[in-house]
Amino acid sequence: MADKRDYYEVLGISKGASDEEIKKAYKKMAKKYHPDLHPNDPEAEAKFKEVNEAASVLTDPDKRARYDQFGHAGVDNNGMGGGYSGGGFGDFGGFGGFGDIFDTIFGGGGSMSNQRNRPRRGADIETTITVTFEEAAFGTEKEVKIHRMEDCTVCHGTGAAAGTSPKICPQCGGSGQVRTVQNTPFGQVQNVRPCPQCGGEGTVIEQPCSACGGKGKTRKTRTIKVNVPKGMENGSTLRMNGEGEDGYKGGGKGDLFVHVQVKPHPVFTRIGDDTHAQFDLTFAQAALGATIEVPTLDGKVSFHIPPGTQNNAVFRLKEKGIPHLRGKGRGDHKIKVRVLVPTDLNEKQKELLRAFEESLEDDNYHRVGKRSDSKEKEKDKDKNFFDKMKDAFRS
Repeated sequence: MADKRDYYEVLGISKGASDEEIKKAYKKMAKKYHPDLHPNDPEAEAKFKEVNEAASVLTDPDKRARYDQFGHAGVDNNGMGGGYSGGGFGDFGGFGGFGDIFDTIFGGGGSMSNQRNRPRRGADIETTITVTFEEAAFGTEKEVKIHRMEDCTVCHGTGAAAGTSPKICPQCGGSGQVRTVQNTPFGQVQNVRPCPQCGGEGTVIEQPCSACGGKGKTRKTRTIKVNVPKGMENGSTLRMNGEGEDGYKGGGKGDLFVHVQVKPHPVFTRIGDDTHAQFDLTFAQAALGATIEVPTLDGKVSFHIPPGTQNNAVFRLKEKGIPHLRGKGRGDHKIKVRVLVPTDLNEKQKELLRAFEESLEDDNYHRVGKRSDSKEKEKDKDKNFFDKMKDAFRS
């Protein structure tokens, strides 16, 4: 008896605790150590029994009086060390039927039980494919290899050898669960656990399938065709219904999720459904205008550059960009112009350029009249390409 803890300490209450305080303490401690929350945990089971034992004494006025006076020795002869019939606690009236509380907490003893004997959906699978910029724009078809668990073709997923079938578990009767009833000071508590014989399956296999070892599943490698729609963006994910793993006990198949990575393009960039590219113009082309061939997703296209085109000007080619993923039409193709400044000029070229510069007037730069001193500070901000050219040759 010396190894037993004080009953008040077990419930975490003081010696003068009221009946209501004892009830609340018992509920709290019983929930904490209930076997359904700690399956296969001997320590929790021992504490649960200890809590029941303490409550069975302290909720009985006569036993509590003897315990308060003589300690464990005062109640040891009343059979407190073994199972509890629950008798002698009828005077707790409104608190009776503590099993109802566990019905609420543990779903009538069944909500936390093993559900392996029910149909379950197969697992989803994820994989990644890489496509080119053009393939993402116009769509393509790719093949991917995946590894997935499928129903065994020999036993058709039953796990039993050919000519045999799984048998209903004799211990649980096919439910996959075993129930035990434990008497407590406040009523009976049902414990529901997975059946130890069938492992919660509800059936037992007497002769396992040699192909799958009784698992009912085998690992297969499959090649799946993936249709990448036009307009697909980098980082998008395609969902292929039913291409995941097979389900269990008639459950549906999982899905295959394909993540799409798009390779960068050496010329184009994408913003929304528009494509962007840069094109270099010579000094003469920008000044005089020119017809050039610009690259697009559809190949090279002739485009007229107007005279006087400025550096960083942007031109738009309608519907030469990315096809819309949902709906008709396409984005635009935008060309940003970079005007090249000639370098390493010889003396003759410099003389010609100086003469050319001297022949220019303000109107050639879209200037009107002379600038006032108050606007001089804004001059640098508004310099166009020709202004910068003049400054460069003056230095």
